[in-house]
Amino acid sequence: MKIKTNDQVKIIAGKDKSKIGKVLQVFPESGRASIEGLNLLVKHLRARRSGDKGQRVEFPAPLDMSNLMLVCPKCGQATKVGFEFKDGGEGNKKTKARVCKKCKKLID
Repeated sequence: MKIKTNDQVKIIAGKDKSKIGKVLQVFPESGRASIEGLNLLVKHLRARRSGDKGQRVEFPAPLDMSNLMLVCPKCGQATKVGFEFKDGGEGNKKTKARVCKKCKKLID
């Protein structure tokens, strides 16, 4: 995956365009991610018992991954993500690592 939990991302389309936030949750099967404090929706909840009041709950709705760009922790710019294979050392296993396309540094 190009975007993982706890990454900083920039929204490039939609009502929150050009805002930056932290990824709370990733849904790889549907290709979506929810961002902290952005794309908020309001859900109205009915009162459970008589005498209680109903509530309005705000929650971050998932956005499509195609509307997000990763913000590189090294250079601080929104960038495309590339992949690089590095030697793991033990047992000649290669590991796949994300790379910033702008500054060419490893992301994780």
